[in-house]
Amino acid sequence: MSDAKIRLDGVSKSFGESASVVAVDSLSLDIKAGEFMAIVGPSGCGKTTVLNMLAGLDRPTSGTMSLNGRPIEGPGAERGVMFQDYALFPWRTVRGNVEFGLIYGPAGRGLSPAQRADRVNRTVEMVGLTGSEDKYPHQLSGGMRQRVALARLMANEPEILLMDEPLAALDAQTRVILQDELLRIWGQDRPAAERRTVVFITHAIDEAVFLADRVAVLSSHPGRLKQVIDIDLPRPRGDETRRSGDFARLSQSIWELIREEAYRATMN
Repeated sequence: MSDAKIRLDGVSKSFGESASVVAVDSLSLDIKAGEFMAIVGPSGCGKTTVLNMLAGLDRPTSGTMSLNGRPIEGPGAERGVMFQDYALFPWRTVRGNVEFGLIYGPAGRGLSPAQRADRVNRTVEMVGLTGSEDKYPHQLSGGMRQRVALARLMANEPEILLMDEPLAALDAQTRVILQDELLRIWGQDRPAAERRTVVFITHAIDEAVFLADRVAVLSSHPGRLKQVIDIDLPRPRGDETRRSGDFARLSQSIWELIREEAYRATMN
């Protein structure tokens, strides 16, 4: 597609001596600006490897990756990464964690202390943590810690959100609540031109269907693109979406694509 924000063209990644272990093989995928793209697949299909390459933390063995038509050759301020394990600094408060990138990274260049404080306050409010600014991570629940991680990411105002199973460690109820909150913060009510582009890695098919505009399904050992599924569920999405027949149909169709490989990955 000509309006791709992110383009992967024949991307492969190998590890080990003589590149003997192929993690990702010949992956081509276009992601549009403002799109929420989820990537699912069995364990060992290379989902995190793809995200690390998009983040510039690793490089393809072959093929190309580009952002806005320019090669991805390393990390950049236009890309923000959120991991499963929160990665918060335990000695910093909520405010201290959220403002970290604004103090020590390029996102805060040119901001006065007052402007920095205002951005932190707005971001903390956006994720629903007003009143908890002076608490430390050990004083927060798992869901609140993940909100802090999201606020830290959003405070830097990246164009691209790269999210590696950010909700996987949460209990089921908190996970559903944060799925709703993530869509609200992403701006599902706004036009695509006003949204950030999201690449979201998950093992949970229902989560991918609920959140995404499209779902890229990978095979395992090595990771190859099996299919890209359009998620034609209306927005905004909520509990009615989860109860709908179309939601169940889409979730089942993706499960059928990976079921046999998922069983093999689990049993071997």
